Amino acid sequence: MMTQPKKANKLQPFDLVSNILVTFFAVISLFPLYWLFTSSLKNSSDVVKMPPDWWPASITFANYADIFRNQPALRWTFNSIFVAAATTILVIAVGSMAAYAFSKIHFKGRQTIFIVFISSLMIPKEIMIVPLFRIVQDFGMVNSFHGMIWPNVAGAFGVFLLKGFFDSTPDALREAAKIDGAGEWRVFLQIMLPIVKPGIGALFILNFVQIWNDYLWQLVIGQEKTMKTLMVGTATLMQDLNPNFAYKMAGATVAAVPMLIIFILFQRYFTSGATAGAIKE
Repeated sequence: MMTQPKKANKLQPFDLVSNILVTFFAVISLFPLYWLFTSSLKNSSDVVKMPPDWWPASITFANYADIFRNQPALRWTFNSIFVAAATTILVIAVGSMAAYAFSKIHFKGRQTIFIVFISSLMIPKEIMIVPLFRIVQDFGMVNSFHGMIWPNVAGAFGVFLLKGFFDSTPDALREAAKIDGAGEWRVFLQIMLPIVKPGIGALFILNFVQIWNDYLWQLVIGQEKTMKTLMVGTATLMQDLNPNFAYKMAGATVAAVPMLIIFILFQRYFTSGATAGAIKE
């Protein structure tokens, strides 16, 4: 019996062109990071030289040494990591419980409360800065980690994101666990929460990046120099009358590196969470 020859893949030319385009745009998107890093290794005069040097003529690490010697950069880095990590963990804890309640527990007015709660996403954060600051000030949490962390915990985005994952889990799992005598907390912690792990990973990255890059609120609350986050502290380097551009590039590089590390570590959860959240059973 003769086997028929396999048909030629007609999409090969298209795949070749698409791969070339993806590679090209990937290089273009990575170029700002390359320019940021190489500029931090130059002298200030070399950064603004025209035509520019695509690679430093003489590499120097003096800019990084000056940041950590003349500025409390280590303290700023600790503040940013602590605030972003603590806020994200609390957002996941609070958001997962609220999302589970809205998704699986039937109570009166559930849909109405959820719609009103999600509607807060349409309110710009800048509108709430003044009343929120007055509340934080009345509680005596200005220039403290409490003031930086707690106002960002009960956000609607985490609840909205995780509710979609809980909705995609079959109700039969919860009902079977309840029949076997499991309580609501056990069902939530041991059955439902592990299933939505990709969504939690995606929420961790998105919220961590958001809090890390949060400039306005951290600027308002962290008024003392030792309480500034890395983003706010780096911005203060750009207020000199005679700016050292290489010095600022080094500060921006220090602020960008932790974000790259977080994304690399949690990239698998982010991609799986993004695809799983788009699929309904």
